[in-house]
Amino acid sequence: MASVGAGAMGVGFCVLAAPEIVVGAVIVLGVVVVGVAIKEALDAYELRHSYPEEAGTSRETKVATRESEAQHKPKLKPEPAGQDWFPPVPPEPPERERHPDCRPVPVRHWGGNDPHNECADKIPNNTFSGWDVLVNGKNFDGLVLVTRTLWDVKTDDFEKQPPRSQRFFVRMKLPELRREARLARDCGYNFVIGVRSVAHKAVLLDEDPTLKVVIMDWC
Repeated sequence: MASVGAGAMGVGFCVLAAPEIVVGAVIVLGVVVVGVAIKEALDAYELRHSYPEEAGTSRETKVATRESEAQHKPKLKPEPAGQDWFPPVPPEPPERERHPDCRPVPVRHWGGNDPHNECADKIPNNTFSGWDVLVNGKNFDGLVLVTRTLWDVKTDDFEKQPPRSQRFFVRMKLPELRREARLARDCGYNFVIGVRSVAHKAVLLDEDPTLKVVIMDWC
């Protein structure tokens, strides 16, 4: 640099002070040393300006990425306050589940008395003709579902017995007849006793006027 003239030195310092005016240009100062110094200054200038831009771009990319993740991240619903939350209440069970024994179930006739079973099958509007019906743990001879009526059929030759035997027979059967009436009533059914004679009906009602007795004219 000591061998360079004053004019060349002035131009060199000017270029170093404002290198942006010579970007892309070829400067010939006549001295190789000055050209090398200018080249080094330009390289340092470009290097100094390139890193802040890259750092800024990286920061902007990270911010944009965090914002994108925040937008796509599902938001959790707030937990309900204690006073606003109530445990689920189970639905009320249907009637037949509360009282499953009240559901009528057809079962086979008890064997050994075919005339009795045939008479029971002919009950008008018998829902399960050909079957007994199990309700509340008891086998009934018939069920008329449209009127919710359970039947107990009596087919013995009651009228052929002497009056004293008739009374004794009724009193022996009365506790079971009352129990059947109660079982039917507990399940919301009516209860009817079917007999074949006026005498039988009369003695039954004399012993218990609360019973409902029907004379079966079909058997």
